[in-house]
Amino acid sequence: MERLQKVIAAAGVASRRKAEQLISTGHVQVNGKVVKTMGIQVEPHDHVEVDGVPLATEQKRYFLLYKPRRVISSAHDEKGRKTVLDFFPEVSERLYPIGRLDYNTSGLIIITNDGELANLLTHPRYRIEKQYTAKVEGIPTVEALKKLRAGVDLKTKKTAPAKVKLLSSDRAKKTALVNLTIHEGMNHEVRDMLTAVGYPVEKLSRERYAFLTTDSLTAGDSRPLQPQEVAALKKLARTGRLR
Repeated sequence: MERLQKVIAAAGVASRRKAEQLISTGHVQVNGKVVKTMGIQVEPHDHVEVDGVPLATEQKRYFLLYKPRRVISSAHDEKGRKTVLDFFPEVSERLYPIGRLDYNTSGLIIITNDGELANLLTHPRYRIEKQYTAKVEGIPTVEALKKLRAGVDLKTKKTAPAKVKLLSSDRAKKTALVNLTIHEGMNHEVRDMLTAVGYPVEKLSRERYAFLTTDSLTAGDSRPLQPQEVAALKKLARTGRLR
């Protein structure tokens, strides 16, 4: 027996967290009956449907996308804006992004139908590193960089300490490039952190996700993840080590 949300995620319908939302809002039926109880377990012979569509075992697909700016990190957008799934028109499996990048942030995002991987990489306890390069207004002081490294008090919470490096500065234009590495995933976290220490972001890009880098990818490009990369991501999430 397995938990219903895990079965839904394994079928590639949604991540485990999204599967829980589908259950709680009445989108899931088991053997013809709507189930809203979290944690219910099902047998292999049980008939599970999501929005009237029976679950089917899909081939697992994994892609690394360099998301351009002005693209939504979602499967659908009510306003009709371009989403990350629009870059995969020939893929028949039901894909979704792992985590999010802001509409005006570019960079790496994993696209898959593997709910287990999505849960591993997005759960806070697994502490997967994400590295960003930000162009900011002004030139950060040593004190500002220290604050980022110690954690910043935002309206909702204090962030975890970040790895920070000042890459370059342009005194004529009064701008700088800052490299920031975090493992949390709060909405607008990097932008809010830099704004909180006095240096609003003009441009932001995520250039590393765990050990995955942009390499030869440019905005709008994608590539399949290799089996050894997927295995390494799962091991890193579970153990904190690649070897």
